[in-house]
Amino acid sequence: MRDHDSPVPERRTRGRRRFDDDEPHFLKRGRPTGPAPTDPDEPDPETDETWSSWDDALHGPQPHPPWLVTELAAKDTELGVLKTGKEADVHLVRRGLPGTDRSCLLAAKRYRDPRHRLFHRDAGYLEGRRVRRSREMRAMTGRTAFGRQMIAGQWAAAEFAALSRLWEIGTRYGTVTVPYPVQLRGTELMLEFLGDADGGRAAPRLAELRPSPAELRDLWGQLVDSLVVLARAGYAHGDLSPYNLLVHAGRLALIDLPQVVDVVVNPQGREFLARDVRIVATWFAARGLPADLVDPAVLTEMLCREAGLA
Repeated sequence: MRDHDSPVPERRTRGRRRFDDDEPHFLKRGRPTGPAPTDPDEPDPETDETWSSWDDALHGPQPHPPWLVTELAAKDTELGVLKTGKEADVHLVRRGLPGTDRSCLLAAKRYRDPRHRLFHRDAGYLEGRRVRRSREMRAMTGRTAFGRQMIAGQWAAAEFAALSRLWEIGTRYGTVTVPYPVQLRGTELMLEFLGDADGGRAAPRLAELRPSPAELRDLWGQLVDSLVVLARAGYAHGDLSPYNLLVHAGRLALIDLPQVVDVVVNPQGREFLARDVRIVATWFAARGLPADLVDPAVLTEMLCREAGLA
């Protein structure tokens, strides 16, 4: 997510999108009682607000963090764009309970229309992922319009599942810092906002920092610990770089995991692990860490053993 030089101004509240019929998990439940628009997906004509999308989305792991607003009477308000990317844009959203001071900031990652999406490496990442119906598999393989939409759904669902898994693993594999996955709704993924809650500035990416030697060594240690946790759980990030690592409150956080790879099932699992390591090790070495400390070959072999690939 990209920093802003100044606080993000408030804008009109977010619109609501409906689901495809093929998404049985997203079933609408009751709306809060009281005054509301005739169609809850349309803005209130008096306030230009919409209801929170919490009640008809797939929710993140329980227990939900205490900062998260889950009341059905909450409203979601658009605050601006945090980041634009090849596959998706990330927006800043405030979810607040009207008449109270209860609110939270969320990062809403919205995958683009399939006609404008550039999943240029999706074939390798999707190896090992399967869908049940042969029609869908053929469409994905042929990159038809329907197939591209299926791929988009797989990206969002895969990222949500990976973040949920990493959030839940706890003491079994160790702790890795990721944003809490708040909800999944169609191809929109809402996440914990990592950054300055008062100013609406996102936490800086690792690539934007110039850490001191001591800070650099600490960040490398955190990164190795996170990669070990991923490997033990059977994962590789798949697109790891200093641009999708955030530093928030002294902690290194992994973001952008739509292409997360199951290294056991995917025949290229070892190669994905090796590439992740090579890219980040090169960055740390270029900033002064000793070559023996950031040796890509040594770390890759360790991760392969942790993942059961050795």
